[in-house]
Amino acid sequence: MAEKRDYYEVLGVDKSATPDEMKKAYRKLALKYHPDRNPGDKEAEEKFKEAAEAYDVLSNPDKKARYDQFGHAGMSGAGGFGGAGMSMDDIFSHFGDIFSDMFGGGGFSGFGGFGGGGRRVARGSNLRITVKLTLEEIANGVEKKIKVRKSVPCETCHGSGAADKNGRKTCETCHGSGRVAQVTQTILGRMQQVVTCPTCHGEGEIITTPCPACHGEGTTKAEEVITIRIPAGVEDGMQLSMQGKGNAAPRGGIPGDLLILIEELPHDLFQRDHTNLHYTHYVNFVDAALGASVEVPTLNGKARLKLEAGTPSGKLLRLRGKGLPDLHGRMPKGDLIVSIQVWVPKNLNKEEKEMLQKLKDMPDMQPSPDRRDPGFFERMKEYFS
Repeated sequence: MAEKRDYYEVLGVDKSATPDEMKKAYRKLALKYHPDRNPGDKEAEEKFKEAAEAYDVLSNPDKKARYDQFGHAGMSGAGGFGGAGMSMDDIFSHFGDIFSDMFGGGGFSGFGGFGGGGRRVARGSNLRITVKLTLEEIANGVEKKIKVRKSVPCETCHGSGAADKNGRKTCETCHGSGRVAQVTQTILGRMQQVVTCPTCHGEGEIITTPCPACHGEGTTKAEEVITIRIPAGVEDGMQLSMQGKGNAAPRGGIPGDLLILIEELPHDLFQRDHTNLHYTHYVNFVDAALGASVEVPTLNGKARLKLEAGTPSGKLLRLRGKGLPDLHGRMPKGDLIVSIQVWVPKNLNKEEKEMLQKLKDMPDMQPSPDRRDPGFFERMKEYFS
């Protein structure tokens, strides 16, 4: 699969572009690559879809913010996340008003009745859930099966809202177009504009015999098990989306999206700093003074560290590649940073106290710190390297 182009590049705008500038850029591309102007041209159709997907994200403040922060991974992640895969029906449903403005309410047929004719298709509401993840799940990516209660298409009428195939009729006001011409008197004279049909509310049809199960809505409430594939490297507070997995729309419209808020559970051992992990390891005074090989935990097992003789409390040791993966895959895996802390015993028996008392007066046991504390700068240099 070809790598997706940057959405700003697709529309030919920069990140500081205003909503009007983005809309203008999209209108230009939609006009250029519209299928009715390029019949049978698969490349033009793909560019038409690409432009619609880019505008769908960049014209939505929430989606744009996620895209600016996480790129395509924040929108699509893995296994069907994001705004990819828009169908022609999705495009004309989302941006029908734009096409109507472009083509004057006619002239381009669109697809499935969603084009320049202006027929409106209802869209289901988004569904929001929170998924709690452990650090181990974040490190490796995870598949979750979540049971949600949501609006689904009515099984009796298959989402149409009508009792049978004869339970709907073409709207007599707009003759099925979903839009009507309206003439208004202004200071500049009589002006005509195309508006949504007030009788059918833009649907082009009217239900004459409602479905007895859903009372004409086309949807009912039910529980559904949804499989969510979460990519490795997500962060607390990040929001992913699964297109079309939200609430079903009335009368066979476009379903909403499932929005997934990531909540990272606290870990017993590690603290997270983006892709790096921090762990505090306690050693006794003898190991710190003489040096030792110590074992520390990692997310995927254990690792050994070598302590040099005279290791001070607060020494930072780095295990490269033992942290978390980068969500975008652009950076190497993070590190595990181990803070060595010398454990000072609080309860000593008589023999231990006598041994320490003998050590206390030995020359090399006397404190002789460098007041400039060069070790501090060395530790900071090592930490940020």
